[in-house]
Amino acid sequence: MTDATTSLGVADIQKIMACIPHRYPFLLVDRVIEMNGDESGIGIKNVTANEPQFTGHFPGRPVFPGVLMIEAMAQTAGVLVVSARGIDEEAVQSVLFTTIDKAKFRKPVVPGDTLRFHLTKVARKRNIWFYRGEAKVDGVLVAEAEISAMVA
Repeated sequence: MTDATTSLGVADIQKIMACIPHRYPFLLVDRVIEMNGDESGIGIKNVTANEPQFTGHFPGRPVFPGVLMIEAMAQTAGVLVVSARGIDEEAVQSVLFTTIDKAKFRKPVVPGDTLRFHLTKVARKRNIWFYRGEAKVDGVLVAEAEISAMVA
């Protein structure tokens, strides 16, 4: 059974930008779907060939950097936390990425892929939320990590 605080929701780009301070070229999440409060959600990133990281990573064989996948997981977590708490945009001075543990990169991600960042809350301690994240392309696991984010 779900109630108003746990019903599935969606965050489009405007809502994402209201929740977290990131902007181009470092805003790495295009949409968040299946938001279940701060418990879980799925962030979506459409990887395109014209993104700035591909000029140097790697010329002639573009590969989406693993560290940016982890950052996108943290951004997705930030959207979940801020959206679920109903925190006003002006009240959120920053959402800070605080830890990365057990990060693994399993398969290259290339332009044309759609990344889905599956985040599940593991714990919350005061103003820090801990999540388990998996990045998938077409249902195949490409990266995973345990992360935490703090709302300041």
